[in-house]
Amino acid sequence: MANPLAAAKAYAAASQAFAGAGPGASLAGKAAGVAKPDFGSLVANVLQTTAQTGAKADAQAMAAIGGKADIVDVVTAVAESEAAIETLVAVRDRVIAAYEDIMRMPI
Repeated sequence: MANPLAAAKAYAAASQAFAGAGPGASLAGKAAGVAKPDFGSLVANVLQTTAQTGAKADAQAMAAIGGKADIVDVVTAVAESEAAIETLVAVRDRVIAAYEDIMRMPI
């Protein structure tokens, strides 16, 4: 199971992606009317970030097999990957629920 810190990092990364802001973005940049990406690109960005986190975990595992990495680094990378996937699944579930609610609305 993921620890709370890894889950918080994954949530922060997802919220920054959905806000259209990078890690160093300021509120002044948002207020200046910076164009936000569309929903499809936001989802693609979150998917790419999750895939990169998984690739990092794989690389750490391979380095540990080769004796070049500490097991703590491997466990941390795997936990971050797990938290990112859990966040992605939670967002997917919310999107599907919202779609189903929209489809149930009377015309």
